[in-house]
Amino acid sequence: MINGLDNNPVVMEEMAIKLLNDGKTKDGLKLMLRAARLYEDEGRKEDAARLFKKLGFIIFRRTGSIEKARPSLLKSAYLYIDLIDDLLSAFDIDISTLDTYCLNVLEIFFALNDERNLVKYGSQFAAIYEDLGKSFKEADDVEGAIDAYESAFVYYKLLDDESYKRVAEVLVMLYGGIAEKNVAEKDFLRAAEAFERLAVYTRALFGYDAHYTEMMETAAQNFEKASKLSYSEGDLDMTTTLLLRAEYAYLLGRNFSRAKLIGVNTARMLNQIVRAYRSQGSEMDAARKLVELAEALIGMGKIREGMQAYRKALDVETRVPFRLRVRLAILKEKAALDKSEALLDRIDLIEFYSRRGREYQALELAEKTLKELEEQLKESLEALWAAEGVY
Repeated sequence: MINGLDNNPVVMEEMAIKLLNDGKTKDGLKLMLRAARLYEDEGRKEDAARLFKKLGFIIFRRTGSIEKARPSLLKSAYLYIDLIDDLLSAFDIDISTLDTYCLNVLEIFFALNDERNLVKYGSQFAAIYEDLGKSFKEADDVEGAIDAYESAFVYYKLLDDESYKRVAEVLVMLYGGIAEKNVAEKDFLRAAEAFERLAVYTRALFGYDAHYTEMMETAAQNFEKASKLSYSEGDLDMTTTLLLRAEYAYLLGRNFSRAKLIGVNTARMLNQIVRAYRSQGSEMDAARKLVELAEALIGMGKIREGMQAYRKALDVETRVPFRLRVRLAILKEKAALDKSEALLDRIDLIEFYSRRGREYQALELAEKTLKELEEQLKESLEALWAAEGVY
């Protein structure tokens, strides 16, 4: 059909995408399948797994039939499972790569509505991560232990397996040690971030109660201290970023009066910074701070004003992180006002995906969460859609 492509899966894949974009669906899918098989024949499992998954989801989107997509998606899932086995036999395990493989497997089984395999492999992955966490902890690799235990926590929580509480206890201990160390060293930013994470796992154990709000309040206070240091150094950009984090920590800690006061001051400073960046011709920096202005205003309940700032940022840049942050701001304000544990669980998962470099998946989950709350968030969603040009 197409000369010169028989032994080059990379070129085949590129040509397949071009054919699909040109509306030649049948030829594009056939060529993509050939490329995926050739990747596999050459022993390039990761490329093969990636492309079989892509092929499956394209078939699903274009036909609306999960059954037609099933063979490609299952092929991808089992290739990723092989890759997981290969990775676990290596001397040095890359948690980020393991995350990518595991999340792809579960995403596929979720799409296929295959609950049996979802539970089977989700449980296996959670146990793998917990074992890795123990190994890293015993080797005094606190950062590696936290990464592994946090993944174990997410998988257990998704499966509604009570083992997440056991993992949460370990994470409380680890983050508690980090927080204590950074407070002693007056590293207020790292202390704040540790208290923020400590709050998440405290809530997993005790619920949205005084334990959680106290941890968030302490995180907020440390963000404020860090902001004062930045201000004394003349770094207004970082100062406002830290104050914004303090505002949301106070908000989730349900100290609404303090959150609003911080928000008002932060918004005032952000307006000045935006004007300064624009006068310098630094439009991307101005857009970045406009998104922060939108977040600050949303945190105070000023949704319309927040979306006006967001709209101005979108005139410069429409990238995923901006869209994700504004959606998270809406969800966090709602969670705090309603004292909703279920919504905070969803927010934690969205932020987990984001931290692990899966921003598209995070955005998709944030969008799904907003739609589930459409009746309750009607005004916010209308303002959001108007800002993004969706009517």
